[in-house]
Amino acid sequence: MNPTILTTEITDALLDLADPDRAVQMAGFFKTGPGEYGAGDIFLGISVPQQRAVARRYKHVIEVDTVRQLLDSEFHEVRLTAVFLLNLGFHRDDKTGNGRKWVDLYLSKTDRINNWDLVDSSAHIVLGRWLEKRERDILYRLAESSLLWDNRIAMVATLHFIRQGDLGDCLQLAEKFLGHPHDLMHKASGWMLREAWKRDAGQVEDFLNKYTDIMPRTMLRYAIEKMEEPVRRAYLGRDVRQ
Repeated sequence: MNPTILTTEITDALLDLADPDRAVQMAGFFKTGPGEYGAGDIFLGISVPQQRAVARRYKHVIEVDTVRQLLDSEFHEVRLTAVFLLNLGFHRDDKTGNGRKWVDLYLSKTDRINNWDLVDSSAHIVLGRWLEKRERDILYRLAESSLLWDNRIAMVATLHFIRQGDLGDCLQLAEKFLGHPHDLMHKASGWMLREAWKRDAGQVEDFLNKYTDIMPRTMLRYAIEKMEEPVRRAYLGRDVRQ
């Protein structure tokens, strides 16, 4: 099917599901006000399960050009559905050694993967999996970017490595992001440290013992969330910013 026609068909399928009242609530939740991280984003009010259902409907016919067009949509849910389709396309084609085109698309459109839900639904699934047995320099280039979403992609991509028991990049990037100015990065780094702790508590606790005194409080709270209460209190007690 012509990519433009398919783009229109998928967009129309999503528009049919729009809920204006829900859209208002979502716009507030995703911080779309002036100066906020999602400033100017437009919501249709569609649930994630509904978006995933639309993506599954088209997973067998989807190709790169259509997803590229969908990522350029002004509507948040169209872009998130595009991310779900990108994940499905990558999973389908990576089995036959053709996943690179999806990774290239992903990296070329990080400015359109521009909220935490889009990043968190894709970075480890596409980029993390792709880099599992490859050089990971791209993560550190993304970490140096001035774009918040590039930074978060770099951090969340390590979730794939963490699940393989490989914590090195998570710890290196968490160290790099200790001084990051944005709370969304503190949350992402703390989340990855928490997941890493589940695999190797010793490595992560060594990291925390080294950096607790300078770690952003949100990052620390996320990192220690699953620890036993006395241990949590001990870490929080070391934080002189309480």
